[in-house]
Amino acid sequence: MSLQAPTATRGPDEVLLGFTHALRAAGVGVTHDRGASFLAAVALVGLGDVVAVRAAGRATLCAGPDDLDRFDQVFAAFFDPRGELPRSRPAPAGAPAPALLPESDAGAGGAADEDEEVVRAMASDVEVLRHRDVAALSPGEKARLADMFASLHVRAPVRRTSRHERWRRGDVDAARTVRASLRRMGEPAEIAWRRRSLRPRRVVLLVDVSGSMSGYADALLRLAHRLTHALPASRVETFTLGTRLTHLTRPLRLREADRALVAAGETVPDWSGGTRLGESLGAFLDRWGRRGAARGAVVVVFSDGWERGDPALLAEQVARLQRVAHRVVWVNPHRGKAGYEPVQQGVLAVLPHVDDFVAGHSLATYAELCEVIARA
Repeated sequence: MSLQAPTATRGPDEVLLGFTHALRAAGVGVTHDRGASFLAAVALVGLGDVVAVRAAGRATLCAGPDDLDRFDQVFAAFFDPRGELPRSRPAPAGAPAPALLPESDAGAGGAADEDEEVVRAMASDVEVLRHRDVAALSPGEKARLADMFASLHVRAPVRRTSRHERWRRGDVDAARTVRASLRRMGEPAEIAWRRRSLRPRRVVLLVDVSGSMSGYADALLRLAHRLTHALPASRVETFTLGTRLTHLTRPLRLREADRALVAAGETVPDWSGGTRLGESLGAFLDRWGRRGAARGAVVVVFSDGWERGDPALLAEQVARLQRVAHRVVWVNPHRGKAGYEPVQQGVLAVLPHVDDFVAGHSLATYAELCEVIARA
């Protein structure tokens, strides 16, 4: 059947294009080519068969399994819940027919009210998702959460150097003030000021990828990727801890997050394995701490503290780390959950030697962690 409609009506092609815009807003990567393929497929199966239209959309508009859940949700919300596709309806005279959500029979006022309710519902869903435990999310929710990492506000921690820079207040810059006076033949000149210059501190991320942390590994590496690209170049170093130490900075420097995580997965040999935090931290300090990666840095350890090795060794290595680093932050995914108490031997061993012990199970806690790092 033909999808063309008279110019005075809102035709089926405009409704279907509006549906593709809604999909794109929901996070599905709908390109112009896919949209054209969708229109051609619907022209073949016909608008009267809702099941066929849905199947055509899933086949032409979805690029992977993660898009299917979002497609089904948008399809159900966009089209008539009674199972019938929207029909062409008169558009206001003299006004172009925009590709928007189909209007309801209640009139313009009812449509505006429904749009406001949809916006509130979407905002509410986003806020709820920010506070959900990432280990309990469905694949579709994890895909939505992955897009939300770009919203994290990241600032670099800074340190004062021995050098000075011009500033509008602070200490008097005697040399510049005298030179300015000499240029005026000894006449008084405006007082120059200076302050000690600031440089960003290095941030070191140590991510536990053992079996007990497997539900959080993907989100933590996405957070590491966000920090790597948001902070000044070469100021973030990332390692994984498990049965061995792995340096992950290079793969995480890939610009696209999904490609970076695939490269990281190919680099780490001990995903979901055992936990030897004490030995891994010792290897990090022996190979990287002495070379300066941790010296004066903000070191963030992501781990639940389940240690299979000797807790005394873990406590000794964290104490060494605290002496070398500017600040040690320990992020435990169970810290922010109701009823949690630090009873694990590994956690009890490290608590006396860490500066901050914070939660790390949701996007909201990752936002709080970014502030802790910035203020360090």
